[in-house]
Amino acid sequence: MFERIAELAIRRSRLVLVVAVVALALMGVAGAGAFGKLLGGGYDDPASPSSRAAKVIDEKFGGETNLVLLVRAEKGRVDAPAAERDGRALVADLKKDETLQNVISYWDTDSTDLLSKDGREAMVLVHVKGKDIERDENATAVIDAYSGPYEESLTIEAGGGAAVNSEMGEQSEKDLLLAEAIAVPLTLLLLLVVFGSVVSALLPLVIGMFAIMGTFAELFLLGSVTDVSIFAVNLTTALGLGLGIDYALLMVSRFREQLAGGASVDDAVRRTVSTAGRTIAFSAATVAAALGALMVFPQYFLRSFGYAGVGVVAIAAVSTLFVMPALFVVLGHRVNSGRLPWAKARPSGGRMPLWGRLARTVMRRPVLTALPVLVVLLAAASPLLGITFGTPDERVLPEDAHSRQVSSALRDDFSGNDAAALHIVLDGAVDKDPLQSYAVTLSELEGVVRVEASTGTYAEGRSTAPGPANAALARPDAQQINVVSGLAPKSDAAQDLVDEVRSLDAPAGVSPLVGGTDAVLVDAKDSVADRLPLAVALVALTTFLLLFLFTGSVVQPLRALVLNLLSLGATLGVMTWIFQDGHLSSLLGFTAQPMDVSMTVLMFCIAFGLSMDYEVFVTSRIKELHDQGEDNESAVTHGLGHTGRIVSAAACLLAVSFFAFGTAELSFMQMFGLGSGLAILLDAVAVRGVLVPAAMRLLGRSAWYAPGFLRAFHGRYGLSEGGPEPVAAAAPAAERLPEKSPTEV
Repeated sequence: MFERIAELAIRRSRLVLVVAVVALALMGVAGAGAFGKLLGGGYDDPASPSSRAAKVIDEKFGGETNLVLLVRAEKGRVDAPAAERDGRALVADLKKDETLQNVISYWDTDSTDLLSKDGREAMVLVHVKGKDIERDENATAVIDAYSGPYEESLTIEAGGGAAVNSEMGEQSEKDLLLAEAIAVPLTLLLLLVVFGSVVSALLPLVIGMFAIMGTFAELFLLGSVTDVSIFAVNLTTALGLGLGIDYALLMVSRFREQLAGGASVDDAVRRTVSTAGRTIAFSAATVAAALGALMVFPQYFLRSFGYAGVGVVAIAAVSTLFVMPALFVVLGHRVNSGRLPWAKARPSGGRMPLWGRLARTVMRRPVLTALPVLVVLLAAASPLLGITFGTPDERVLPEDAHSRQVSSALRDDFSGNDAAALHIVLDGAVDKDPLQSYAVTLSELEGVVRVEASTGTYAEGRSTAPGPANAALARPDAQQINVVSGLAPKSDAAQDLVDEVRSLDAPAGVSPLVGGTDAVLVDAKDSVADRLPLAVALVALTTFLLLFLFTGSVVQPLRALVLNLLSLGATLGVMTWIFQDGHLSSLLGFTAQPMDVSMTVLMFCIAFGLSMDYEVFVTSRIKELHDQGEDNESAVTHGLGHTGRIVSAAACLLAVSFFAFGTAELSFMQMFGLGSGLAILLDAVAVRGVLVPAAMRLLGRSAWYAPGFLRAFHGRYGLSEGGPEPVAAAAPAAERLPEKSPTEV
């Protein structure tokens, strides 16, 4: 297959490039519409009890409160004559808005629960109608229309889930623009340093552009038929630019190496595609397998990253395999044009002496050199022993965000947080007495401030005066009960309350569904925990199979899995130390909170996939030299000498794309960017530079072991590097490794 791709590029190079340009233009047109199709939210499982409760409330009770308007009097109390007049006018205007329903306020209920402790603020609870994009657009329109001064006596700020999602979407776009403004120029500068030539440095950006535009087009198509998260855009830009550079860097380096060795342009293209091209295909398959595992999760937030990740990897690989060879044919030796003054000739064969010397040192003393690295990685992973999980809320926003300030006011200034209430749905008709008894029992639970049911309002096991809104909680075939607590939303105590409510015996003949913010968190954690073993198994199995097909060894895949898990554990441990434990919070400007369960899973898959990317880069060259007859030690030393510079340069360039998101105002995007960038650098330096040669030395010949029947299988179906290639002369005797015991330190 790779030979045919090379011949197509050689014979039809200009046609390939014309088709590529047309495809890029079409992808750009389609991709421009992606942003109008993408959604916020998506952290809950549609099949969970909390999601089913929300669906019943939407269908039968007009929907849960998803927007809270915090109304503040400019002077005095909100029940003063002027403020009350303007407040009633506000409520009347809201009730006329066809995009809103279930408008409940202090002024038309006289409920002191909707009045702040000092009387200067009042709540208006609203449900914004619509599904997905329509709801987001309606919420944004309402927020824009009513936020700020109202009439002469009131000021309004918006909070609640709809407002948080709206501000998160807006902030995400700003963060993305800033990250790109940092990453693109810095990446171009680094490419110039790495290649020392203007033309060579621009080629990886071409592949990055294909990957990003193509994935935007994919997201547009998927967003037209299913729910896709707006945050998939962030992964698309970071991974598209990074992988495009990774793959192009490998191709360009191999092509230039062939030209420097005296090969003709056509032969250089053939050899580049059959070796580097094959490596890229396998690398893309391993990364796609890791990111594809995200699709097993029911939350569309996670699935969206799977859609974007698999798409961007596939498009980057395909464009590299077809567009780059055609560009090589057209450019020929001009690929080195625009050579910069600081560029120096590379050592013979493209080796980087530093990486060769490092590999030689490690293999002479494998235990002595590997042990300190292992200790550091394990110490970095130790914070995982205390990890806790949550889902994004207003705390991921900057402290001056309006929806975050509203949430703080609701928590500090009101008795109970109506916006974070638990909503219980009883899916059938219930008599008054058992319903009242159930509500009384709920009100006796620790932390509960009050319980609202159609039969009345209850606090500490006693009935209080029912409000005008209580009657709306009854339907002929269903009942809704609101449990308002004084517990901090998403705290351990709030989650324990969800479990207690669900464990209570409901009235006979009905099954309760418990929804609300805290119930969504409990269900999200349970859902991820249920699917995580399947996702991990899929990643491990596909990685093992692909690496076996690539190397013909059963030991190499196992070695790769173990070493990748070490660097991944260290990365997640450092992120827990920073973002959960709060270290560096003042420097980075975030609020410490439990690790975002979805983002942690995402980092696992991305970091694992990219680790396998560099695993394939390094192993492919080692195996190529081993197949040409070099012994294990020599193959590893020379293989890292060939690929070390490529891997380190690719890692730095890809890390820049992710580290740029460290400037984000959304804390979980900071964690995503810093964590992914750190994982890449740890893998490239600690794992590839030290642990891989140490493990290969300790394993010796067994590194390439496979049972006889699997060797036969690989001989028939496996894929390896292309045919023989002239290699540099053997290292002088003084440079050869001495024969020593693998365990010698």
